[in-house]
Amino acid sequence: MAEASDEPDRVIAPVPRITVQAFCETAKVAEAIEAAAGDRRMQKAHVKIQMGGGPAAVEAYRHAPTPNVVVIESQGERSALLGHLDSLAEVCDEGTKVIVVGHVNDVVLYRDLTRRGVSEYLIAPVAVLDFVRAVSDLFASAGAAPVGRTIAVVGAKGGVGASTVAHNLGWAIADKLRTATVVVDLDIAFGTAALDFNQDPPQSVAEAIFAPDRLDANLVDRLLSKCSDRLSLLAAPAMLDRTTDLSETALDGLIDILRASIPAIVLDVPHAWCAWTKRTLIGADQLVIVAAPELASLRNAKNLYDTLRQSRPNDRAPKVVLNLTGVAKRPEIAASEFGKAIGTTLSAVVPFDAQLFGTAANNGQMIAEVQPSGKVAELLLELACAAMGRSEPKRSRANLFDPILSKLARRKAS
Repeated sequence: MAEASDEPDRVIAPVPRITVQAFCETAKVAEAIEAAAGDRRMQKAHVKIQMGGGPAAVEAYRHAPTPNVVVIESQGERSALLGHLDSLAEVCDEGTKVIVVGHVNDVVLYRDLTRRGVSEYLIAPVAVLDFVRAVSDLFASAGAAPVGRTIAVVGAKGGVGASTVAHNLGWAIADKLRTATVVVDLDIAFGTAALDFNQDPPQSVAEAIFAPDRLDANLVDRLLSKCSDRLSLLAAPAMLDRTTDLSETALDGLIDILRASIPAIVLDVPHAWCAWTKRTLIGADQLVIVAAPELASLRNAKNLYDTLRQSRPNDRAPKVVLNLTGVAKRPEIAASEFGKAIGTTLSAVVPFDAQLFGTAANNGQMIAEVQPSGKVAELLLELACAAMGRSEPKRSRANLFDPILSKLARRKAS
């Protein structure tokens, strides 16, 4: 199985609803394809695996239609493989794509396969992510923009500041990393994104979720509220006029549309465990779990961390943020012990500052707008860089000299 370190920062587009049939000759390749079939990006695809290689594929389709993708493993002579492909071409339906898994790195063979219309040639042993990427790339539109990265933020417990982290994370990606970003508030009944960004949008994410028959790129574009040149908001209605018992796939269409046009999508996921929240978390490219330094939060964070990591074996582990630390006179679990208990290194330990967070919340501002050079703003920027798989942007020359110029100005004024 491929490790999560295999190009983990390259976003692989989810595979559409297709059928894939693989004809393998070795158990290792069959196991790799079976593992790939369980990857979150392949959840819409139907994958069937059988043994027999090229001869079995030719025989299978003599009297049956071919699927969207046929995978053939071959470890025999080149002439035998080419013969099987020629026979397959006689019974193959138009539009069927073929992936060949071989055991030799042969340029001449690759050219022969290309001339016969083979879509991809993989060399065994096949890594899980290599197979998923190969299938995904077959259905990517030519010249299409890279698919957007989804970052899901969820609280291990209510009241730990997960929404605050999510909103500031989105702001940092847009403002500091200069990447077009949308923050999606999925807490339909009680979401606070509109308040935090000082927005009063006439429409909300509910229009996209509760009217799937009308959902398209134009509708989503109309629903977005512009917060800055690079930051948009898909706010929650924060009303109790309807319940939010969503189906498991309720958000699939919306997220697909956003990924097709926006490089960074921050999903503010409410603290709940139901079919659609679980699917949203498992399907995200990056996960951020926000917790507070107390026992219930630790228990929940560990449960989330273990469950999501097990469900995403080919992805980076979720990032864990310890928020609201250093509250006066409150007994707390030390950050080192918190991370050790979960089995990870904490991505950020955010100190509690009542004045800073209160001012930002009441004014509808982000932390970096209230205190640009503060420690909390710096921590959130580092988290944004990590979530996007990028290094922290270098400060400009003007910024480097700002403290010196300010000091000289103060001296001159006095």
